[in-house]
Amino acid sequence: MEFAPLVEPGPPLSEAERRRYARHTRLAEIGDLGQRRLAAARVLVVGAGGLGSPALTYLAAAGVGTIGVIDDDVVETSNLHRQPLHSDADVGRPKVDSAADRLREVNPHVVVRTHPRRFSAEGAEELLTAYDLVVDGADNFAARYLVTDACALAGVPHVWASINAFAGQLSVWWAGRGPCYRCVFPEAPPPGSVASCAETGVIGALPGVMGALQAAEAVKLITGAGRPAVGRIILHDALEGTWGEVPVRSRADCPLCGVSPTITEVRSGEEPPPVPLVSVTELRTRLGHEAADREVVLDVREAEELAEGRIEPSVHVPLGALVAGDAADLVDRWRAEGASVVAYCRSGVRSAHAAAYLLSVGVGRVASLGGGILAWDDEVDRHEPVVPAGRTAVGQE
Repeated sequence: MEFAPLVEPGPPLSEAERRRYARHTRLAEIGDLGQRRLAAARVLVVGAGGLGSPALTYLAAAGVGTIGVIDDDVVETSNLHRQPLHSDADVGRPKVDSAADRLREVNPHVVVRTHPRRFSAEGAEELLTAYDLVVDGADNFAARYLVTDACALAGVPHVWASINAFAGQLSVWWAGRGPCYRCVFPEAPPPGSVASCAETGVIGALPGVMGALQAAEAVKLITGAGRPAVGRIILHDALEGTWGEVPVRSRADCPLCGVSPTITEVRSGEEPPPVPLVSVTELRTRLGHEAADREVVLDVREAEELAEGRIEPSVHVPLGALVAGDAADLVDRWRAEGASVVAYCRSGVRSAHAAAYLLSVGVGRVASLGGGILAWDDEVDRHEPVVPAGRTAVGQE
């Protein structure tokens, strides 16, 4: 299905712009008029990570006039194999700042707006009024559902992609013109039921492929070129080197864009529920106390992550196994003994889900370790014993 151009053309191109975009304007589907539409376009990219890095780079190179980037994260060394927008010199910097510097180097003709915060329900609709479309590089389901809700309610097309290991998916969700994300995926999956890239890994080139494809879809929508991926999910298997697509349709009973929608405002219901947090200093103190035998430190990372180091003593139960009930005997024991459980993962996201789950099944004293193993590594020597001699944490195996 073809669509009319999303953006009206801007003023005539300067001579410098004509030279820069000569290979674009030679394309019959874009031409001079399409390039002027790109110059007038305003695109918000959610996330400056794996997908955001190539999408942002190619949007800037294509001459999209205003590019917004929203992200609350900082650059980590583990990002660099798949996020070439950032470099070693940027480690520790906010991703939005690193991205803005690089994009201005790529193309000084574009305006880069930075939003150094998480995409959240608060202010989402107002934020989208400043943009023509959204490129979604979110790396978690909570943000993804917030983005799709905000875009559908604002009538803004939503260029989505997801990646994991060697597999990539892409679609353009556009309520009123085709299905929205919730038409196909009505609710977020249970916490831990879908492994993240931190758990399974991801080949570094895959987000480059899918993020570049997102940029191409954005260019098509802006200029009216070709057939955008509305009503279909494009599938890529990098391991096999294959491509495919699955047709998808709008649903009359969709809670977001159906005949009688129940979602009429952006809400944060899919975000992890708030749970008590414990600092690494407080946990260290607890483990060194005489009552440490009633403390359980629960590692909810995947087995492959244990090589990064562990807090000892601790019990290892991956988040997916925990919420599936595979550790029911342990959970029953903690509940019966009144144990105090502190869950941890790499950075604190999965452990928050684990803590929420344990609270929901009646374990009375539960917390999540703020900052996870990364914070522990920064502030505590994890190889130094902190448990009194002869003590073993409840549930230690």
